[in-house]
Amino acid sequence: MASSGQWHQQIDRLYGDHQRWLVSWFRRKLGCHQRADDLTHDTFMRLLVRREAITVREPRAFLTTLASRVLSNHWRREQVEAAYLKSLAALPEAQAPSPEEHALLLEALHQVDRMLGDLPLPVKRAFLYAQLDGLTHQAIADKLNLSISTVKRYLIRASAQCYFALESA
Repeated sequence: MASSGQWHQQIDRLYGDHQRWLVSWFRRKLGCHQRADDLTHDTFMRLLVRREAITVREPRAFLTTLASRVLSNHWRREQVEAAYLKSLAALPEAQAPSPEEHALLLEALHQVDRMLGDLPLPVKRAFLYAQLDGLTHQAIADKLNLSISTVKRYLIRASAQCYFALESA
């Protein structure tokens, strides 16, 4: 592991040499300069949080890989928010959450999404149907066109993923 001074120099050099290029890369992907700035910031924050020495032969290839992960997380977060807003729109106005509840619910959804990580979509769906909608194993199996034993396997897998995510937090 590099000393704190060396580590900061590595990040400073990487940032100074490639920050503008990375903003342009994100802008081409998103079409929005502000989001590009935000995601560039998030990309470099991931490096800072690691607190590990960086040995990079091809800085732009390295940053592209890291930025692709940041972008994928961004899009997944947008999908979660869109699904949440769609379900809110279906509620009667009297049942709509307050702005504070809305923010808390959205953050909880993002946390669950992070805990479920990169599990396959059918595993996530089975887990969410069970946890959020309270569906039985049979109902989930019918909805996802799966066997009950597969649904059970998926629920165990997703529960284990959440458990270990909480343990490592």
